[in-house]
Amino acid sequence: MIAVAIREPGGPDVLTPVERPVPSIGAEDVLIKVVAAGVNRPDILQRQGRYSPPPGVTDIPGLEVAGTVDALGSGVRGWAVGDSVCALVSGGGYAEYCAAPAAQCLPVPNGLSMVEAAGLPEVMFTVWTNVFERGRLQSGESILIHGGSSGIGTAAIQLARARAARVFATAGSAEKCAACEALGAERAINYRTEDFVAAVKAATDDRGVDVVLDMVGGDYMQRNIDALALDGRLVQIAQLAGARSTISTMPILQRRLTITGSTLRPRPVEEKGRIARQVHEHVWPLLESGQVRVLVHATFPLARAADAHRLMESSTHIGKLMLLVQ
Repeated sequence: MIAVAIREPGGPDVLTPVERPVPSIGAEDVLIKVVAAGVNRPDILQRQGRYSPPPGVTDIPGLEVAGTVDALGSGVRGWAVGDSVCALVSGGGYAEYCAAPAAQCLPVPNGLSMVEAAGLPEVMFTVWTNVFERGRLQSGESILIHGGSSGIGTAAIQLARARAARVFATAGSAEKCAACEALGAERAINYRTEDFVAAVKAATDDRGVDVVLDMVGGDYMQRNIDALALDGRLVQIAQLAGARSTISTMPILQRRLTITGSTLRPRPVEEKGRIARQVHEHVWPLLESGQVRVLVHATFPLARAADAHRLMESSTHIGKLMLLVQ
């Protein structure tokens, strides 16, 4: 099969089309003939040598795919060869074939294309487990979503709004802020020209928000704490501005705040399977009804994965970047 591999740590040009054997599958796996694959920030970090695959996982990047089932492991039930599926994987998505645990596969939602479906698993699993499980966002509460125009951000805005939360978001341009508000954000804040803490305080009568979803880290940490209401929850899912922060812990005690976070890739299959079931129950109906949609900003042939990485690193996109494989 043709795949895109990382020749060595470095810039986008190290992404190289190669021939690799079709992956073998275990008893609880399915082999997917890939139609499309999503491009995500962890792929960039892996290419740069800053985020290695978990032990035993292929070095081929790619964390989400959609396609058709080509083969089944001996223990797989509920799927058949030819079924249309999308799947969360720990690697291997940038390829014509990809092995996936059956527990991490979901049917392509009715009404969605394969390209749209390939943009679902990484963002929907991440948003569900972090916003609604770890962040415990409830109807009537409020949330500040950083990176509102990203794949994660656009999904989080829509899901939070669908569950009757007040949504605030940050983004880096007027165009991106307008996109966030079109998706359901009550107020989008241009972080280049506005103080997001002051903005959410003004919009909430100085109360602050119940949940902050952050992928920036660095000096955002203290400001996120300042933006939280009594009993607020800060959920950290990445650290694009750095993993080190200097904060005052007194507000955490005074306002009974919770700081939590998670990564998805290293979790065991059983846990990812549990998240998949929750996403299928709670998110798939919203997708099939059109209440939540996938924003695909651009598509690239698999051989042009480097161009997709360049666009992602430019941060000029709104929504998902996708690779077309078959």
